[in-house]
Amino acid sequence: MATEAASPAATPSELMAYRAARELRDGEVVFVGIGLPNLACNLARAIQAPSLFLIYESGAVGAIPDRLPVSIGDPALVTDSLQVVGQADIFQCFLQRGLIEVGFLGGAQIDRYGNLNTTTIGDYQAPKVRLPGSGGACEIAVHAKRLLVIMRMSKRSFVEKCDFITSPGHRMNGKTRAEWGLPGGGPTRVITDLGVLDFEDGEMVLSEIAPGCSVDTVKAACGWPLRVAPEVKTMEPPDPRVLKLLREELDPQRLYL
Repeated sequence: MATEAASPAATPSELMAYRAARELRDGEVVFVGIGLPNLACNLARAIQAPSLFLIYESGAVGAIPDRLPVSIGDPALVTDSLQVVGQADIFQCFLQRGLIEVGFLGGAQIDRYGNLNTTTIGDYQAPKVRLPGSGGACEIAVHAKRLLVIMRMSKRSFVEKCDFITSPGHRMNGKTRAEWGLPGGGPTRVITDLGVLDFEDGEMVLSEIAPGCSVDTVKAACGWPLRVAPEVKTMEPPDPRVLKLLREELDPQRLYL
């Protein structure tokens, strides 16, 4: 009897999107960014969290997009959304009031304490590369109750010291978040193509590795002596049903994958 051909193994982007989706709980209020976080949120709604409450920086509140939005200004975000407001209201009435339970961020650089850089590579006054800047990232890092970071791992991106701190992590310039008076919870998990890092005493600790990866491979891709948890698990890969969702329904044009 003929059997259905097995799906190709998950790509790093598919693994990251699925792992991020598994972090989200039904009913949570999520400040959604474009890119893999956007894909992860819409995947989570399809497989485990149908009542996930999505807020986009452009002003869509309670968005229920019928397709994967290609940007924060995509008209799909407006249809059937609960409310459409200005950006000032998004930040002042939702984010700064502490109503955002989960934020997603990425960056060009991240250090061991979860500080993120999206501003400049090299000296600020004479940069090698000028990056897009903060946008809403700093406010998300400051105010979200829980912050998830998604980015690929290499020594260029996971650095001993960020060239510029755009978005605060757990310790900046010798002070903790509490000492700086920051209200949010800070980064709780960093999801990468090589593994997952949690935080212990404000510093990253490797807790999971990608299938086929080793602890040594992850440590070699990190710009500082990475701490490792006593027990390191292997990331659960997406099953064929999830891969079909990602490839054929959510992102058939592979905008993010």
